[in-house]
Amino acid sequence: MKVWLLLGFLLVHQALDNVAGQHPPKNKRPKEPGENRIKPSNKKVKPKVPKIKDRDSADSALKTQSIMMQVMEKGHFQRPAATLSLTAGQALELRCKGSKIEWSYPAYLDTFKDSRLSVKQHERYGQLTLVNSTAADTGEFSCWGQLCDGDICRRDEAKKGSTYILFPEKGELFVPSSSYFEVVYLNPDRQAVVPCRVTVLSAKVTLHSEFPAKEIPANGSDIIYDLKRGFVYLQPHSDHQGVVYCKAEAGGKSQISVKYQLLYAEVPSGPPSTTILASSNKVKGGDNISVLCTVLGEPDVEVEFRWIFPGQKDERPVTIQDTWRLVHRGLGHTTRISQSVITVEDFETIDAGYYICTAQNPQGQTTVATTVEFS
Repeated sequence: MKVWLLLGFLLVHQALDNVAGQHPPKNKRPKEPGENRIKPSNKKVKPKVPKIKDRDSADSALKTQSIMMQVMEKGHFQRPAATLSLTAGQALELRCKGSKIEWSYPAYLDTFKDSRLSVKQHERYGQLTLVNSTAADTGEFSCWGQLCDGDICRRDEAKKGSTYILFPEKGELFVPSSSYFEVVYLNPDRQAVVPCRVTVLSAKVTLHSEFPAKEIPANGSDIIYDLKRGFVYLQPHSDHQGVVYCKAEAGGKSQISVKYQLLYAEVPSGPPSTTILASSNKVKGGDNISVLCTVLGEPDVEVEFRWIFPGQKDERPVTIQDTWRLVHRGLGHTTRISQSVITVEDFETIDAGYYICTAQNPQGQTTVATTVEFS
């Protein structure tokens, strides 16, 4: 019995020694069920502020992303700069990524459907090629993608590209003009441009009046010079009228541009200002009658006329003649008078009724009417 007691005592003593050899951490307490088991820490950590993507900035970057590439020698590609200078005669190839690409280029190339220009659409990109380039090809070349829903398409503002290309040519500092004398209308409600553009990026360009002979300063407030447009009159007025020309200097050479006649336009832009007048409002049988429709408008804005008259359903023969002319009304004011006259010979009862004239320009249309009675 004593042996068993002694053996039990030794086992208990050994167990106590094992427990005493383990040192539990200070402040250690049993965890409650479900308690967070992450070890607490007193270490100071700088809080991280999550980066919030600026949606507007992202949208802006997306909108300015260029899809245009220039094909270089040996099949290399590079994104063209905003302004390029290529030697006249040099070939140009531009590509814009997309399955449906539209292009814009200098209007000169469209005037005679120039065969030097080729525009093609491939499966993954649009291609523009220009060979045997000349100084007259200087201008803006741009492209944009199309978003289509069936047959209805609209421009994709997120996919576009453009570059302004100058083609210097020996003896040509200015982009050639189709005439030796051009008319520029000065409208009080919009900018006016004297389009003397150069082909040499480093050229110094000045504006001059013919009479009195003097330089017209581009002061940045009234007049500015824009490489892509020419001299821009920001707020035209009648004092700017007259004959002007541009002078360019580059590489020790100088050149004079064509002349420009600046005419001040009295009538502001808008739908046609239209009046109608009959030669007589009471007509006897067998007489002739004419109705005149008149528009006073901007010198460079064309007007189209349409007529509705009583004998139209019966296919009554009439004569319609459209004309226009410029009228100087003093103090440098210039107005375009557009007229349409409808004439009916051998007046009959079916010719009596309303004569309706509709005049239309790019800003809208105006309809006027008058009555002609049978007496």
